[in-house]
Amino acid sequence: MYQLYYARNNASIAPHMLLHHMRLDYELVLVDRKANAQKSASYLKLNPAGRVPTLVHNGQAIFESPAICIHLCEQHPEHQLMPPLGSPLRPLFFQWLAYLNNTLQTALLVYYYPQRHTTDETAINGVKAAERVQIGNALSVLDKQLQQGKYLLGEQISACDFFLVMLCGWLPNIEDAKKQCPNLVRYLREMAKHPTVKAVYEKEGVSLACFG
Repeated sequence: MYQLYYARNNASIAPHMLLHHMRLDYELVLVDRKANAQKSASYLKLNPAGRVPTLVHNGQAIFESPAICIHLCEQHPEHQLMPPLGSPLRPLFFQWLAYLNNTLQTALLVYYYPQRHTTDETAINGVKAAERVQIGNALSVLDKQLQQGKYLLGEQISACDFFLVMLCGWLPNIEDAKKQCPNLVRYLREMAKHPTVKAVYEKEGVSLACFG
């Protein structure tokens, strides 16, 4: 059995969707971030970074959402959520997962936690404004990619798509994205209808209305 330490609508939602999509035997363990449980001594033994999520499998703890997603895909290749070795799509899978994590998610984290990126309180609004631009630039790149197919890698859904849905649920400028990124809008409307996305978001009590 897998244990996923998660928080509502956190970076754990992508691994949560993979576990559900693959119909794996798993248990959700809620991490109470309001109580700062991710910094507790017991949790830090599993995840020394003190962040969510953490996956425990066969007694081994794994943290960082992209790493967890890759591990699940490799453990269960029959679900075809990551292209196999030798496929020309495999390097693109890693490319887009890295882009989502390193570019879009990073920009979102700076936007929501600007105080971590300046020691000057008067600069916070400027940091947020700059990151809104970076978020828009990242969405434009993704919109162009989605011109080429139904999903990020073409016609086959992958773990990258569940990761992208997670990040788009955090967008501060979703209405701007709808105006500027027609392919992304089409994609999100379709992904919001996906049984796994619907089930997991409902279970976590998160609305998908923004994708409509």
